[in-house]
Amino acid sequence: MLRPGGLIKLFLAVLLALTAFRLILAAILPLAPDEAYYWLWSRHLQAGYFDHPPMVALWIRAGTDLAGQTPLGIRLLGPLSGAVGSLLVWSAGRDLLGDDRAGLIAAALLNATIMVGVGAIIMTPDTPLFFFWTAAVAAAGRLIATRDSRWWLVIGLAAGAALLSKYTALLLVAGIGLWLLTRRDGRAMLRTVWPWAGLGLAFLVFLPNLIWNAEHGWVSFFKQGSRVTHFDVDRAAQFFAELVAGQIGLATPIIFALGVAGLWRLAGRRDPAVSLLLWLSALPAAVFLEHVLSDRVQSNWPAVIYPAACLAAGGLLAARGRAWLAPALLSGFALTALVYAQALAGLVPIPARHDPAALQLAGWRGVAAAVQAHPAAFYTSDEYGPAAELAFFLPSDVVAEFGGGFDRRWDFLGLPVLNVPAGTPGILVTRRADTPCPVLLGTVTRARGGGIVATYRLCRFLAPADGVVLPHP
Repeated sequence: MLRPGGLIKLFLAVLLALTAFRLILAAILPLAPDEAYYWLWSRHLQAGYFDHPPMVALWIRAGTDLAGQTPLGIRLLGPLSGAVGSLLVWSAGRDLLGDDRAGLIAAALLNATIMVGVGAIIMTPDTPLFFFWTAAVAAAGRLIATRDSRWWLVIGLAAGAALLSKYTALLLVAGIGLWLLTRRDGRAMLRTVWPWAGLGLAFLVFLPNLIWNAEHGWVSFFKQGSRVTHFDVDRAAQFFAELVAGQIGLATPIIFALGVAGLWRLAGRRDPAVSLLLWLSALPAAVFLEHVLSDRVQSNWPAVIYPAACLAAGGLLAARGRAWLAPALLSGFALTALVYAQALAGLVPIPARHDPAALQLAGWRGVAAAVQAHPAAFYTSDEYGPAAELAFFLPSDVVAEFGGGFDRRWDFLGLPVLNVPAGTPGILVTRRADTPCPVLLGTVTRARGGGIVATYRLCRFLAPADGVVLPHP
């Protein structure tokens, strides 16, 4: 068994190597459609967007300012925030569990999950959300360990930045609030100015997005708040099974079991650190379980539970059961490596149309080249993802999008107006069978190896009057 100093050196060396490897992957993996879409946001910064708050755009702008308009630039802050977030989990374990080893184990387990292994490379709003959520947990750990009330300001700053990343961060604010309300010492803290100062700071950080929404009909609030449909027993059972199976896979089976066991072990303790971890796990879990009664929970949503669950698992393994640490890490990193290999080379013989990695990443450059072989005044798509990929690969001023009935999201992104008269013919790229195509100009395929991922029709399209030009690198 390594001594603490040796364990820390080993952890830091592995984390440095892992971060370098993630940066390499970030540079060579093709952009997913959502990443290209968020990159468009970064070319026109504003306080809010149709889908989400602006933090992902700010992170991409910072990365591209440093590393250029490239996949690495778009993703740069993902691997770097993953490294800093790992140090924050280590700190949280030391402060919340009183055990340096527990923090190191928790950070190692977190990095071994597929959720974090992929999330630290692919840039989405969950990337900054996860970082700032973890920062808030670490700051709360410092508050508990030092009893220095000024840490409430750091908690508030992190919570506000998390809210500017994704509205899911409301669960962070609510979880901390319930933690305070359900404890005598927490209610005593509420009689001081510091928690309220932290809450006020969070509100000030989030205020620009609140103002933007007020000026735009609360569009992103309605977009994210209108996901609930209706209750159906059979569908609810299906959604629940998908949620559980998906999280077992994304956490990897052993780490998932350790997280559940660790939280269960903590449930019998009453100290403030444990209560915080339990609230930050139980509240999001309860919300997601309620959501499956009417709709599917997307696989990335429960990522916010992972820091607390891995800290609980770290405490469990540090106290007893260290024999499970090596199998958990080896299986987790092995499964994550398999996901990386599949994204890079499609090593597992899954049909391209059913391969999640291929569906997201494969063949976009080839589609753009095939589309450009058909000269037109402009190109467009009836889906935001393909439109964003075309904008990334095609020359400037030739990819346009249209609001209104075509796609409302473009009405809320203040881009330059398309400089062609209404009625000018262009090319619409579509894979949707229900999209009218009076004049079919050809088809293009998105493929990986010999397998076709998707086929797109190229249709003659007459420009409406509300077109905007999408940026180009």
